[in-house]
Amino acid sequence: MLKESGLPGPRGNIELAQVVANEGNRRLFQRYITYTAEEAPVNSPYEFLTFCGIVGLGRLLAEGDTSLIKTLHQFASDPRWRIREGVAIALQRLGDVNMERLIAVMREWGQGTALEQRAAAAALCEPRLLGRAQYARAVLGILDQITMGIEQVENRRSDDFLTLRKGLGYCWSVAVVALPIEGKALMEKWMDKSDKDVRWIMKENLKKARLVRMDADWVKKWRGKDEHSTKDDYPARYYAVVVFHCPHTIPAVVDLLAVGLVGSLGICHDFHIGLRHQPGAGRAASSRSDC
Repeated sequence: MLKESGLPGPRGNIELAQVVANEGNRRLFQRYITYTAEEAPVNSPYEFLTFCGIVGLGRLLAEGDTSLIKTLHQFASDPRWRIREGVAIALQRLGDVNMERLIAVMREWGQGTALEQRAAAAALCEPRLLGRAQYARAVLGILDQITMGIEQVENRRSDDFLTLRKGLGYCWSVAVVALPIEGKALMEKWMDKSDKDVRWIMKENLKKARLVRMDADWVKKWRGKDEHSTKDDYPARYYAVVVFHCPHTIPAVVDLLAVGLVGSLGICHDFHIGLRHQPGAGRAASSRSDC
């Protein structure tokens, strides 16, 4: 099985993992999930065993062992991205047989850490689970709740936050396609926000082909609005460092403040402005790097 895992490589053998999950037993799954990140690091064949064990627990969960929700909850914060993906796949097996139960559990996870929120969004935003309007509506509500929390996050540079942001960058489009009228209204609400990360999430969803197939005119309209917005010329967490060689350049900062490029000296939402006086004459130099 290690030989057929597809690892190391860009894609693990998910089809084989599903077969293992269908044919294996609890003892096998429990043994596989004991392989830690140290013993089975990212992109190693042994990581695939842990992945298979997690997906296998999803089968047992779907068969009625709800005690395994706690185990999957722990692995939702695993440092290995494939294992976290395995958690979402496992949870979707529960959704196949009891979507109401999955929604209830994911609503709780949606109030947790960034990685728990990401797991909830990824588990729920699977087209085959959203065939009923009531399910799609509930999932949109959970996404709305998670996105609301984005505005309150202070540390926008953490790996966990970026993982959540990336996940939301596709999840919204899946749910909106399942319930277009209500979904588009919610997305429009968020696209009108000034928060750069929220806007990034919505922009990423507008790039998805599924949304274009759903309503090409609507996508074009909102892409056009974004392109004409001067507020989003800079990506989220874009830092500017201004080095002042002469105190006479300080008025330049005042000009920046006047036009609204930055909100204040020091740290603000989008920019870190550093002031440093250096001896000697010369003009101000600036450098910027995309984080």
